Amino acid sequence: MLVTIARYTYPYEAQIARALLDSEGIEAFVADEQTINMQWLYSDALGGVRLQVAAEDAELALRILQEDRETPLLEQEGEERTPCPVCGSCNTEYHQIGRRWAFLVFLAIDFPLFRVRDGVRCRACGAITELPSS
Repeated sequence: MLVTIARYTYPYEAQIARALLDSEGIEAFVADEQTINMQWLYSDALGGVRLQVAAEDAELALRILQEDRETPLLEQEGEERTPCPVCGSCNTEYHQIGRRWAFLVFLAIDFPLFRVRDGVRCRACGAITELPSS
């Protein structure tokens, strides 16, 4: 019997998780992927794309999905992060400023009124700052 261990808004997120579980030897399946691909606005209404595994593998699969594999990958790749201008922490991530408003305005008036800007979100202090234009 299959059990749902995670739900995702976008099919590619579920496929990445499925590939991770497959690489660890756990057979996983993605449900409702084609439905969401055909009508992505229904994703949240339908409960998203479901990641399913056998009931006996559910606990191990959840542990694997919860592991933070970012730090070893960053060390291996040698990526440098932009420090937070507020607190100086390098625990930052890329963030698109204005994306939500731009999307909502586009849905409301069918015209892109707001521009989306590149920014940095600090995981330590929560500050969001705009990156300088190149």
